[in-house]
Amino acid sequence: MIHPLSDVQSKSIGKNTKIWQYCVILPDAKIGENCNICSHCFIENDVIIGNNVTIKNGVAVYNNTEIEDNVFIGPNAVMVHDKNPVSLNKNAKIDKITLKRGCSLGGNVTILPGVTIGENALIGAGSVVTKDVPANCIVIGNPARILKKINIEEKKPL
Repeated sequence: MIHPLSDVQSKSIGKNTKIWQYCVILPDAKIGENCNICSHCFIENDVIIGNNVTIKNGVAVYNNTEIEDNVFIGPNAVMVHDKNPVSLNKNAKIDKITLKRGCSLGGNVTILPGVTIGENALIGAGSVVTKDVPANCIVIGNPARILKKINIEEKKPL
C-alpha cells in the first residue's frame, strides 16, 4: 500500500510494505517486504532497508545508511551522516550508518556518522549515539552509554 499523498519514486519496494501519507522516497532507495513507513518520512537514494522494518513518523534516512531486518525506528529519530556539514559541500565525506538486525531506536534518538548499532540493541528515547553500540545492550543518555546487557533468549535486561 502506497498512500496517494506520498511521493514514492523507487520501484524497489517489497511486497506488503505500507507507505503512509507525505513520505518522500527517492528513486534508488531499496525497501524490503512487510515494512511500515509512517507519515512524514524521507528516504534518500543510497539507502537499503530490510524486511519487517518499522519507521515511525518524522524520520529521515539519508544516503549511505543500511537498516537490516526487524528494526524499529521511533518517531523523529535522526541519523546524521556528515561529520562536517557545510552547505553545498560537494566534497562531503558521507560516513555509513548501520542498524543491525532487531535493534530498536526510541523516539528522538540521534545517531552520529559512522556508527553501527548492534543486533537487538535498544537505544533509549532522546539518546545521542556517538560511537558503535554492541549487540544485545541497552544504551541511554547524551552521549549514550551502556545501561545493561540484554538476555536475548528471555528478551529481558540482565
